Amino acid sequence: MKTLHFDCFSGIAGDMTLAALLDVGVPEEPIRTGLDSLGLPIQMHVEKVRKGGFAATQVWFRVPEEKTHRHLPDIEAILARGALREAQRSLAWRIFTRLGQAEAQAHGIPLERVHFHEVGALDSIADIVGVAIALDWLQVEHISCRSVPTGQGMVKCEHGLMPIPTPATALLLRGAPLASSPLQGELTTPTGAAILASVVTEWTDSPALTLRAIGLGAGTKDFLEQPNVLRVLLGERSTAAAPTRADLAAEQTDRVWVLETNLDNVTGEIIGYTFERLLEAGALDVYTVPLSMKKQRPGVLLGVIAPIELVPTLEAIVFAETGTLGIRRHEVQRTKLQRRITSRNTPWGPVRVKEAWRDGVRVQTPEFADCAQVARRAGVPLREVYHWASNNDAPDEERKKVE
Repeated sequence: MKTLHFDCFSGIAGDMTLAALLDVGVPEEPIRTGLDSLGLPIQMHVEKVRKGGFAATQVWFRVPEEKTHRHLPDIEAILARGALREAQRSLAWRIFTRLGQAEAQAHGIPLERVHFHEVGALDSIADIVGVAIALDWLQVEHISCRSVPTGQGMVKCEHGLMPIPTPATALLLRGAPLASSPLQGELTTPTGAAILASVVTEWTDSPALTLRAIGLGAGTKDFLEQPNVLRVLLGERSTAAAPTRADLAAEQTDRVWVLETNLDNVTGEIIGYTFERLLEAGALDVYTVPLSMKKQRPGVLLGVIAPIELVPTLEAIVFAETGTLGIRRHEVQRTKLQRRITSRNTPWGPVRVKEAWRDGVRVQTPEFADCAQVARRAGVPLREVYHWASNNDAPDEERKKVE
């Protein structure tokens, strides 16, 4: 399993993250192409520097001075016009949305009214979009991070002096382990915290992986006590290793949005097509429930489970395709089984298997699409491929006999 680990011993910021990803092997060309497609006056500069005696990569952007602030819809419009892959656009939007949620909660205002101050500036937009492009290029399957030092003292923000971590940074790091640091100053910025909150799936100071590459991204500050760099480790994590006791005991939770609407004048064909569009756009799940509506008309409840960053997109699809007059939505917390994708050999070829576990519960589910493809290619019944991929108890000798 391709794994990326953030070793942010000196904190993390957007420019440090992009620089570290370039240093670990991401080429500059896709970053420049993606940023150019946004149509913004941004010029990216990449150079090799020394921080605290260590070689690192530093990124900075030449941008014109601005006096206006951007709102979340402005950011969405910028991302929409860019020639970005859907995965890149989705990740950038997720990072901005998390920033917006934190700012909205900190200031007690609706999400759509949040002013993006520092993080809405051109260089911050470039940092976030560049990181999204770089992570998509790496195609990592697992991202972990060590405990996060935020620094000490006060920092000057748009609203005056604030204690470190700032309110937005603190909200973004809820659930993450924090590390103490003797350094005065802001080590972890809201952008850096939002990146971690959006991509990290495991918090550990010592990741178990076979190391392949190391990247160092330089920050703008210089410290006497330590080099101001973000280190990232890229390697392979064994998918065959059994989960540890700590893995089995750990609880994984997240928050998602449930969108629902009642329909009584839409055909089954339209509902089916809407299903497909919603799933293609990134919905976590889509479902229908038969209803008896007013005047005893038969109807359907259409439900969508959505990550926060895709709520506007998925609602737009439901409105456009069904003609509904309103959508109910509420945020819920999910408790999930921990999961991973492994590959299992069958006599007719390999198939992917989803493994999940929690508190002694183990579930193994072969990927239907893989099983169907193997069955068609080999001319064997689907149920035989599915049964073989589901059977984890047969000893190697028995497998060889069947093969």
